[in-house]
Amino acid sequence: MGRGKIVIRRIDNTTSRQVTFSKRRNGLLKKAKELAILCDAEVGLVIFSSTGKLYEFASTRQLMGEELYGLSVKDLQNLENQLETSLQGVRMKKDQILIDEIQGLNQKGNIVHEENIELYKKVNLLRQENVELCKKVYGTRDVIAVTGSTHNSYGFSIGEDSYVPIHLQLSQQPQSHEISARARKSR
Repeated sequence: MGRGKIVIRRIDNTTSRQVTFSKRRNGLLKKAKELAILCDAEVGLVIFSSTGKLYEFASTRQLMGEELYGLSVKDLQNLENQLETSLQGVRMKKDQILIDEIQGLNQKGNIVHEENIELYKKVNLLRQENVELCKKVYGTRDVIAVTGSTHNSYGFSIGEDSYVPIHLQLSQQPQSHEISARARKSR
């Protein structure tokens, strides 16, 4: 009795994925060796794990640069061409993966930049609302008297409408009753 078919898709569980990789890699290497022996075929197999580890098999160790004695210049040239073609394919795949990763990071960077712009807009809107509330509570002149300058305690300039990045710092802020006391003293 045979096993049922499994759906071929990425295994989500990392432990199961690693076990499956190891078992199937060993099975693939075994089949490659059997194919080379049974059919007198030249077989080369290169496997890269998800962590970038290399596993390889070559039926003739000539692909590994060993046992080259007895080969003619033409045989060596053919071997070199095979290796260069394979290497070019590997490099193209690696370059494509890197390009895809760079594009993905650029897209994430653009999204973060757009989110930043939206947050700056919200901060400026809140700042403007805060200035309006201070004007209603303290009057226009008293807003400057309460904060001590045209900048409030959070470092926002009153009346400024730019979307420049704002660098916030944590500091101990006086309690609201202390602000009210300062406002009464300054009058």
